[in-house]
Amino acid sequence: MTGAASTPAGTGIPLVSGASGQGGHFAEFCANPALFLSRAYRENGEICQFDLNGLRNILLVSAEAHEAVFRAPDELLSAAEAYQMMVPVFGEGVQYGAPPELERQQLKMQARGLRQDRMKLYAAVIAREVQDWLADWEDEGELDIYEAFTRLTLKTSTHCLMGEEFRYTLTEEFADLYHELEASVSPAALRDPDALGEVAARRDRARARLAQLIGERVAQRRASGAQHPDMLQVYMDARYEDGRALSEDEIAGMVIWFMFAGHHTSGNTSSWTAVELARHPGHAAAIAAEVDELYSRNTELSRNALKEIPRLQAFIMEVLRLHPPLVTLTRRALQDFHYRDYVIPAGSNVMASPYVAHRLPQTFPQPDRFDPTRPEPDNVFAFIPFGGGHRKCVGNAFAILQVKAIFCALLRDYAFELVDAPDSYRDYMPSLILRPSEPCRLRYRRRRST
Repeated sequence: MTGAASTPAGTGIPLVSGASGQGGHFAEFCANPALFLSRAYRENGEICQFDLNGLRNILLVSAEAHEAVFRAPDELLSAAEAYQMMVPVFGEGVQYGAPPELERQQLKMQARGLRQDRMKLYAAVIAREVQDWLADWEDEGELDIYEAFTRLTLKTSTHCLMGEEFRYTLTEEFADLYHELEASVSPAALRDPDALGEVAARRDRARARLAQLIGERVAQRRASGAQHPDMLQVYMDARYEDGRALSEDEIAGMVIWFMFAGHHTSGNTSSWTAVELARHPGHAAAIAAEVDELYSRNTELSRNALKEIPRLQAFIMEVLRLHPPLVTLTRRALQDFHYRDYVIPAGSNVMASPYVAHRLPQTFPQPDRFDPTRPEPDNVFAFIPFGGGHRKCVGNAFAILQVKAIFCALLRDYAFELVDAPDSYRDYMPSLILRPSEPCRLRYRRRRST
């Protein structure tokens, strides 16, 4: 499948080669969106189109194109219309299932729970979880780092969201239910979220059970009258501009929305950060020295995680460049959308891809080389792991806080080594969320006695 294919009349936008029958590019896209979109860019450049079972998708890849997409108003390019697959996950009336005016108010509620004073409280919670986790580590050992970080960040996220009592009564059921929701966020769902068969049925059962569990916690709190320093309390206290409180189902949807916003980045980015530290021992040693200096001035993990840690921060940003959790960021054109000399017809999906954009050699020289010392690009829309504009991911600050706290604690005492061949650790896409391939095994060794 090489060479650009023909251009449909009236659009002027190159068509990706290799379309097959009525499905178009659907099978190749679903098999691995990251690889398909990379091929599409190599073949056609900044703009091209492809067909997902009759749905026209326009891929735009450049900082200028991203800026045009992310700055466009919702009335022109709609995230809600593109992400209808999330409505059964979050629930009717929450984010993409809410009218724009209500969603705007819900975003303010989420932001209220992420103010600096709240982040200080969450930092202490995350620090406690990480220190409890490390208490069982030996002087050396091996573990599947993806599985370990997924479990850890589910606990930290749940603790900050739902509070201490819920966290310490947490069972495997909660993780299993959340996994069922994640499984429904697949490439196929972009085309038709209702065409998932048994996956959709399991999603709906999981969503109903999660709403029940969260509703029970809300009822207990209301009966006790106690106040708690977590996101659930923010949702319970929140009011719309007309004075109405969130319903119990809306509260459940807000919890699930925040979990999706913060947990994916935390778990996946932590896993890849550990792998890249093991791959690059020189950078790991410099970051460990930075962490040592931090602890020489303050031994409290929660405070250290909130501080500027430039080497670790740059390392995490480079991880997010090469391994962005979200491969696609999509909008639906509600009206004809003009970019340069092209017209993107109403009804098309408009797609940006961090995975592709972060590998542009004109923006990131030697793009496949892991280099945490590389300068930031001149245009902020060149680096888009969290999207951009007014719809930039609401959970990004929380996710980065988690990753920083985890590695402040880990690198104080431990160093990592690869167990398997360096090239066996690869990006894997079982859904629209990029993560490391399994198994993702690392060896850890204690740097010094505590």
